[in-house]
Amino acid sequence: MTNNIPSVSVIGAGLAGCEAAYQAAQRGVSVTLIEMKPQSYTPAHHSPLFAELVCSNSLRSAQLFNAVGLLKEELRRMDSLILRAADESAVPAGAALAVDRTRFSAYITDAIKAHPKITVVQREITALPPLDEISVTATGPLTSAPYADALQKAFGMDALHFFDAAAPIVDGESIDFAHAYRSSRYGKGDADYVNCPLTKEEYLAFVKALTEAELAPLHEFDSEAQKDLTVFEGCMPIEVMARRGVDTLRYGPFKPVGLPDPRTGKEPYAVLQLRMENTAGSMFNLVGCQTHLTFPEQRRVFSFIPALANASFFRYGVMHRNTFLNSPALLDATYAWRAHPNLFFAGQMTGVEGYVESAASGCVAGINAARRACGKAPFVFSPVSIIGAMAAYISNPAQIRFEPMNANFGLIAPLEQRVRGGKRAKYDEYVRRSLAYFDSLAKEELS
Repeated sequence: MTNNIPSVSVIGAGLAGCEAAYQAAQRGVSVTLIEMKPQSYTPAHHSPLFAELVCSNSLRSAQLFNAVGLLKEELRRMDSLILRAADESAVPAGAALAVDRTRFSAYITDAIKAHPKITVVQREITALPPLDEISVTATGPLTSAPYADALQKAFGMDALHFFDAAAPIVDGESIDFAHAYRSSRYGKGDADYVNCPLTKEEYLAFVKALTEAELAPLHEFDSEAQKDLTVFEGCMPIEVMARRGVDTLRYGPFKPVGLPDPRTGKEPYAVLQLRMENTAGSMFNLVGCQTHLTFPEQRRVFSFIPALANASFFRYGVMHRNTFLNSPALLDATYAWRAHPNLFFAGQMTGVEGYVESAASGCVAGINAARRACGKAPFVFSPVSIIGAMAAYISNPAQIRFEPMNANFGLIAPLEQRVRGGKRAKYDEYVRRSLAYFDSLAKEELS
């Protein structure tokens, strides 16, 4: 605080930073938004406007029965600047919310610069903000090298990750257990993995489809790093492994040794293991299947595995440059650093994946930074909402292996009672419950 006037600084004018700045300012707090453009640019950014969309103009599904669609509605109820800009700049895109990129960024830039409580400062930050001042860092997955170094030094060597590739995650309810079994390798430990066996014929068909599948195009700012795939040896894309030889996967992630099928008593020719991603057992990671295939190709290729023939994907595999924090060890559900609660973080650097998700994290961080500046208790959103479920995900210290995640119903708090009518009925109930929660919030709780 300066002269007893509550104040907050926000570093980075991407979607998360702009949302955080706006939410804090709307609560009467004086905000300084610090942005290095146009003095300096990351390899991904080219426009001097704020909240620049880099990879796509689509903010994904607009339908409420989809998790990201529900998240959009939650943000609308929070008076989100990002969602208002999206709605104002929307272009026809069927069931998706797509925007005119320039109009979208211009709308946000104008709103931020016109806000009486926000002052924009254009300079690059190279050092961690003072611990006695309240700040929100939202510098994104391509955080500048000097500031990334400062964060690395502050958090320790294991706290800042360079994320290369991730495997798909499927809905546990969509796994065909007529073609799968639970077991631990060599009977050691609990049967925490779901094993998906393949015959020789099934395995060879899968490998053939995998090696012939279409790759996703590289982003310009990723291409140099990905020219030499030896840098990805620790998380080698599965299609690259498969091209090294037809049996490579059988001696790697599809290794069947020690995993006899209880129905036959014999080891299968090959086995894909699925690892549970959450305590509810609703999300399963395809172990060792990090990939750079296009999303439609991932759906087609993995359907060659009998247990996944009709799998629903919560998240497709991705491969790209992404600097992110080991948030479960560092942050709480308000996106504040546990060790130094004046310092908040938001955006993809916290482990939320996607434009809307980044805005949501900025919303939570901005609200709570303002509350802290005003001497109020923090506000934690319930995990019955997508916005609260994501905050719970990135702040859960019990997680063994933390990976960036986008909005999906696998994160949300389980329903108290089973809902009849299949997946759609269950998702509809998630939506009803979340919106009822927002309707119940008293205005003062979020002020």
